[in-house]
Amino acid sequence: MKKEICWIGLCIAPLLLAACGSAGGGSPVASVPVITNSSVAVNSSSISSSSASGVAASAVSSVANLHFVKGADVSWISEMENSGRNFYNKAGVKEDLLQILKEQGMNAVRLRVWVNPVDSYNTITDVLAKAQRVKAAGMKLMIDFHYSDSWADPGKQTKPMAWAGYTVDQLAAAVADHTRNSLIILRDAGVTPDWVQVGNETSDGMLWDEGRASTNMKNYARFVASGYDTVKEIFPTALVIVHLDNCFDNNLYQWNIGGLKDNGGKFDVIGASAYPTYRNGSTWQATNTQCLANLNDMVARYNVPVMIVEVGAPWDSADAKAIVADLIAKVRSVNNNQGSGIFYWEPESYNNWKGYNLGAFDNSGKPAAAMDAFLE
Repeated sequence: MKKEICWIGLCIAPLLLAACGSAGGGSPVASVPVITNSSVAVNSSSISSSSASGVAASAVSSVANLHFVKGADVSWISEMENSGRNFYNKAGVKEDLLQILKEQGMNAVRLRVWVNPVDSYNTITDVLAKAQRVKAAGMKLMIDFHYSDSWADPGKQTKPMAWAGYTVDQLAAAVADHTRNSLIILRDAGVTPDWVQVGNETSDGMLWDEGRASTNMKNYARFVASGYDTVKEIFPTALVIVHLDNCFDNNLYQWNIGGLKDNGGKFDVIGASAYPTYRNGSTWQATNTQCLANLNDMVARYNVPVMIVEVGAPWDSADAKAIVADLIAKVRSVNNNQGSGIFYWEPESYNNWKGYNLGAFDNSGKPAAAMDAFLE
């Protein structure tokens, strides 16, 4: 493993957090205007209702009618368990992680899929085993396609090695084939996802360089549409999410989501990442407030539900619970009941697992304060 590890748009190194394209504020795209500390001003009266064309009305209404989703991405669960890590409830009793999440008020799980990773984790085989546990626990399921052999985030959207020499046409077909083959494996095992993410934090597109949004928005939109159509082919009722980082950055979302719509991109839900303590030059309170303004703007412009599909804060921060509780309340308050849920990113990581300190369990493997926000 590299000394410096990049996740969720952050590069985490010993004694240093360096921007990996987006963390710390602003868009990863130099040409895109960046909101820093100012409030997001939205003039929804100037937004045309026609911008919502192409989005299935049934998909919109189905999300609006679902109960509010509170969940977590726990893709590390199999790797942690295989390494000997155990999980404990608030009373210190060893339990299955999914049971602990349910006891803490969660009702959904998100799992990432890589194409050909260097080990067995995050392959569709690994994901299937975890997904079967999720469904057996009676929880909802989100599948998150990275379309990479490893982490995809705003700082890197590296094509799978097997796709390296592909043309744009071949890449679009590969997105469809990988999505189809993976979802068929789930379907044949009796697992139906509730949501499917087409790309992970695609703030500057995916499958670089062909799908880099700042240089070829049309290709980016084509790849997203290819994934969308394939999801609907296998699971017509699954809702397809497009996911960007920096929830507070309204200019980024207008540029990226608007570019998708203008170029034939398709989505049912807009997903966002929110890591407010790692935004430079702003308080978490101000960052959360701008996140809500952005989510409301997306609802007004595109008439689709919104979700925070990744949230995180330092597990030992005195503000951790307040940060998460505030974001939960804000997503619940999104206009027209279109805020459909929030997912904590890898809360079960504890005791410096892989150098990551934004989990929500303490060093003994028990839920820390941030997890209590999901009980409210």
